Amino acid sequence: MKIYEIPKDADQQTREKVADLLMGQMESIGKDNAYELLMEAINLTLTENSCAHIFVAEYENTILGAAFLNLGISLDKGGYYIWLNDLYVHKEYRNQGIAKKLLLKIIYWAENHGIKGIELETGISNAATKALYNSLGFYDVVSKRYGFRF
Repeated sequence: MKIYEIPKDADQQTREKVADLLMGQMESIGKDNAYELLMEAINLTLTENSCAHIFVAEYENTILGAAFLNLGISLDKGGYYIWLNDLYVHKEYRNQGIAKKLLLKIIYWAENHGIKGIELETGISNAATKALYNSLGFYDVVSKRYGFRF
């Protein structure tokens, strides 16, 4: 298995393979135009000046899992941090350590790029995901997240 960052100059086929995988996650939100939204986000991510990154786990030309993240600047950390928007593994390949390998790759990448921390959000009742994050040294932060959509 190969874990790597999708390059900014990725071809259309690679972009579509990432979108196809992430449709599994998007289906849960029930949007009719989810594929178009995914492709738009992936294309924006892969523009030259984007602060977003996509890492994938691939085996025999099949993308099994993906992580989508953004870099931000944190006042309390005094530098860049990662906001891990999404971490998704295809349901047929779960419980094989793929998510952990993706996270370890991101942690290694972050350490080598001077990133000060990683933040993310997961469901309160998602015990398996919480156990994964805790096993890698992530800790609970009590907060209430708000959103606004245009």
